[in-house]
Amino acid sequence: MRTLKRLTKFAGPYWKIYVGTLVVVFGITGMELVQPLIIRWIVDEIFGNKAWHSLLWGVLLMVGATVVAAVLGYVQRYAMSWTGQRIIFDIRNKLYEHLQQLSFSFYDKAQTGQLMSRVTADVEQTRNFLAHQIIRIVAATVRFTASIALMLSLDWRLTLVSMIPVPFLAWRVQVYSTVIRPRFWAIQQMLAVMTATLQENITGQRVVKAFARKQHETEKFERDNLDLLERNIDTVRASAGNQAVMTLLVESSLALILFWGGRQIIGGALSVGTLVAFNALMLDTLRQVRMLGMWVSGAQRTIAAGDRIFEILDTKADVTDKPDAKPLPPVKGAVSFENVSFAYDGENMVLHDINLTVRPGETIAVLGGTGSGKSSLINLIPRFYDVTEGRVLVDGHDIRDVTLDSLRRSIGVVTQETFLFSASLRDNIAYGKPEATEEEIRRAAAAAHIDDFIDSLPNGYDTVIGERGVGLSGGQKQRVAIARALLMDARILLLDESTSSVDVETEMQIQKAFAELLKNRTSFIIAQRLSTVRNADRIIVLDKGRIAEEGTHRSLLEKGGIYTAIYNLQFRSQEREEFQHEVASTEGGER
Repeated sequence: MRTLKRLTKFAGPYWKIYVGTLVVVFGITGMELVQPLIIRWIVDEIFGNKAWHSLLWGVLLMVGATVVAAVLGYVQRYAMSWTGQRIIFDIRNKLYEHLQQLSFSFYDKAQTGQLMSRVTADVEQTRNFLAHQIIRIVAATVRFTASIALMLSLDWRLTLVSMIPVPFLAWRVQVYSTVIRPRFWAIQQMLAVMTATLQENITGQRVVKAFARKQHETEKFERDNLDLLERNIDTVRASAGNQAVMTLLVESSLALILFWGGRQIIGGALSVGTLVAFNALMLDTLRQVRMLGMWVSGAQRTIAAGDRIFEILDTKADVTDKPDAKPLPPVKGAVSFENVSFAYDGENMVLHDINLTVRPGETIAVLGGTGSGKSSLINLIPRFYDVTEGRVLVDGHDIRDVTLDSLRRSIGVVTQETFLFSASLRDNIAYGKPEATEEEIRRAAAAAHIDDFIDSLPNGYDTVIGERGVGLSGGQKQRVAIARALLMDARILLLDESTSSVDVETEMQIQKAFAELLKNRTSFIIAQRLSTVRNADRIIVLDKGRIAEEGTHRSLLEKGGIYTAIYNLQFRSQEREEFQHEVASTEGGER
C-alpha cells in the first residue's frame, strides 16, 4: 500500500476532477441499480396483471435509465482518461528532471535501456490504475454496498443465502494478490532487460556488423525474449486459474439463488419479478467482486512499476549544492588541489594526496599511463565527482561552497568521448551558450578549424547530423566539440584527449588556434600529441594516482624519469612525423 499511496500523491493536483467523477459515479450507480427494480415492476405488475397499456412506459423507463447511465459513463471515462494522461505527463517530467540531477556515479552503473523502460513502460503502467482503476474500485464499493442494501430490502433470507460464496471470493482475491505480485515484478524487470539489450544492440550495430556477430546478437535477444515470454505465460496461467475458481464461486452463488428463490416462489413467499430483480442485482454484485481480482492484478502491476519508478526518484545525487551555496563570482582562473584523494567507491583510491597550484592563464598538460588518474583529476574541477579527502579551490573558493551551475558555466569541457546531439551543427556548437549570435558561432568554429568543412555542406550550419554525430569523422566531431567549449568563453578549459583523433595537419591547425585562444585562460589538457605537451607551461605526470613528476618539457627530459620514458615510447615518433611534415611543406613552397 505504501507504493500505491505514493503514486496517488501524483493525483493530488487533480482532486477536483476526482470528486466530480465520484459524483458522476453515484449517478451511474443509481441508474444501473434502478433498472432491476424497473424489471421487477414490469414482470410483476405488467406481465403478472397483463397491464399491457403500461408496457411502453416500462420500456421507456429502461431506455431512459440506460441512456442517462451511458452519458454519465462517457463523462466519467473522458474526465479520467484526460486526468490519467496529465498524471503520467507529470510523472515523466519529474522522472526526467530527477535524472538530470543525478550524479555521474549513478550513470556509471545504470543501463540506458533500464532507464528508458522506467520512463516509458513503467510510467505508462501506472496510468490505467490512476486514471480508471481507483475510480472503479470506489464505484465497485459503492455499487456492492448499495446492491446488498437493496437485496436485503427485497428478501433478507435470500440475501444471506446468496452471500455464502462471497467470503471465499474475498479469500481467493487475497491469495491471488500474494501470488501474482512477484510475477509482475519479474515481468517488468525482464522487459527492462530486453529493452537494455535492444538499445545496446542498436547503438553498437557498427561493431556487430564489423565482427560478423549478427547471429550471436540475434540469439541473445531471443533468449531474453523467450524468458519474457515464459514469465508472461506463467502469469497468464496463474491468472486463468484464478478466474476459473472465481467463476465457479460466482456460479455456485447463482445456483443457490435459483434453488432457494425457486422454493420460495413455489411456496408463494416470493414473486417472480422479485427473483428476477434479485438475480440481476446479485449478478452485478458478484461481477464487482469478480472484477476485484482483475483490479488486484492491475494494482500489482502498478505496484511493480511504481517500485521501479521510485527506485530512481529515491536515488540521491552524490554531488549537490549545499543549502547555503552561493554563485561563484567572475572567475580569474586560479585552481588549487589541497591534499586531494579520490575513490569512485569511497574506498579504493585512484588519486592520492594531490597538491597542485595552478595560476590564472597557466596551461597544464596531464600525462600518465592508463589508469593513472588523469581523467579523474580533471573531473574533480567541475564537480562531476566530489573529492573523498581534501578540497579543490577555484580562485580561493572551495568548489563545494558554490552552486554547481555557476561553477560549470565557468568551465569549458571537451570530454574524452565526443558526444554530439542529433541536431543541427549550429545547435551543437551553441549548446553551452544557446543565446550566442551567428557571428560568435562562426568565430568559435573558425577557431576550431571546422568552419571550412561546415561551409562546404549544402545546408551549412543548418545541417542536421545523425545520432551521436554519425556522418562526421572522429576529427570533425572533436573539432565541433572544441568549438562548443570555446564558444562558452570560459576562464577554465578542460580538454580530455581532445585532439587524439585528428591527423598531424589538423592537429597543427588546432594548436595554432589554441596558441591564441588559451591566452589568459587556465587550461588542463590531457593530450596524446607532442605539440600539445611541448607548448604547455607545466607538465604533470601521474603514476598510480600520485604526482610523480612536474615541470616543463625540457626539464623533465633532463631528469630522465617517467616523462622521458613516455616521450621515447609515444612522442619521439610524432616528432619525426612533424619534422617530415614541415620539410614537405617547405619543399612544396619552394617549388
